[in-house]
Amino acid sequence: MTTLSSGFARARRWLREHPLAFDATLAFCTLVAMICSSFTDPGDGHGPPAFGARTPELFSVLLMTLTAAALVLRRRRPMQVLAVTAALAAVEYVLMDPPAPVVMSTVIALYTVASRTDRPTTWRVGLLTMGGLTAAAMVFGSTPWYSQENFGVFAWTGLASAAGDAVRSRRAFVDAIRERAERAERTREEEARRRVAEERLRIARDLHDVVAHHIALVNVQAGVAAHVMDKRPDQAKEALAHVRDASRSALNELRVTVGLLRQQGDPEAPTEPAPGLAVLGELVTTFRNAGLPVEVACADRDRLPAAVDLAAYRVIQEALTNVRKHAGAGAKAEVSVVRVGTTAEVTVLDNGRGGAGRRPGTGPADGPLGDGDGLDSGGHGLVGMRERVTALGGVLTAGPRYGGGFRVHAILPVEARTGEPERPGTAGGTGLRR
Repeated sequence: MTTLSSGFARARRWLREHPLAFDATLAFCTLVAMICSSFTDPGDGHGPPAFGARTPELFSVLLMTLTAAALVLRRRRPMQVLAVTAALAAVEYVLMDPPAPVVMSTVIALYTVASRTDRPTTWRVGLLTMGGLTAAAMVFGSTPWYSQENFGVFAWTGLASAAGDAVRSRRAFVDAIRERAERAERTREEEARRRVAEERLRIARDLHDVVAHHIALVNVQAGVAAHVMDKRPDQAKEALAHVRDASRSALNELRVTVGLLRQQGDPEAPTEPAPGLAVLGELVTTFRNAGLPVEVACADRDRLPAAVDLAAYRVIQEALTNVRKHAGAGAKAEVSVVRVGTTAEVTVLDNGRGGAGRRPGTGPADGPLGDGDGLDSGGHGLVGMRERVTALGGVLTAGPRYGGGFRVHAILPVEARTGEPERPGTAGGTGLRR
């Protein structure tokens, strides 16, 4: 039984891959059925049909052969095949008595048309074929017009139209479901790619902030140590200690950031929270140790959402890094974080050298800005700050101050649009009240 079913499956698959062979086989089977039926006399309805009670005429055999041969082209020329088979069936009803079952080919051709066209066309063509052949059978046949053979023509042609229309509707329904599934799959893939791109951009910004800040501090302290190594070894040792602390902090933050890229099940996944205003004091201390006086004004307020807290920390970190690198000797910086209604305002000011020249790559105050920090040729520090703030629905402006210095000002909505939960321990007030 298994071998027989697998053989049928292979044959069906081969016929689907070769539609012309399938149509030729169908035409041959239809011809055999018509010839066998032409030898059968249905009788007067009171007894079973008698096979061999009559013999078809040669002209009827010719018509049956022509209509069966036309079915080979039913897929390529459905309307033409229907017209040929219907015309030959009508000729059979007009000229031959009793007529041979040439109408079998017309039924198959009408089904093909109904399954491959729209519903209005099916209705028009089906009614025309049904009415024409039924009228020919009733008018030119020797049997009464109400005989079952005449109504059989009407029933079989109507059934062919209905079956073809049902098959066409089902195919359209299946195609629509398949198209929706493919569209949904493409949408899911596009959404996944978009989320991956956003996550990569966020991680890139975090890496830039970490590297720009800590490497700048390491560079400054290493230069101090090299300068005073011979004359003041104690101060050189202190500078090297600051280098060690900055390097350790950079490694810890890099470990946290790179940990986001770990796959599930990787060992030693980091669990430390992202930095925020709660550790602003440690950040300011590193700059003071590097020789940059920093004053902080941060009022005690309610805790900020995690995304807003991180963005405020990164803005301050990047702005102070730029002050240390570009403001020149003797510069001072001021940092303020103020809660104003539903927003948090972060401001970083310095009194260093003013003008666009002190920030390589900077433009107008509200235009696209770069940081020129030397970590990359494009200078994307301030651009990264702007993207980070804009992603939360905030606004960032940066540019030279009137009378000298530079100003970075960020307005962050306290109710972030990211929908992230608040992180415990990150507060608007850091305890650094000056």
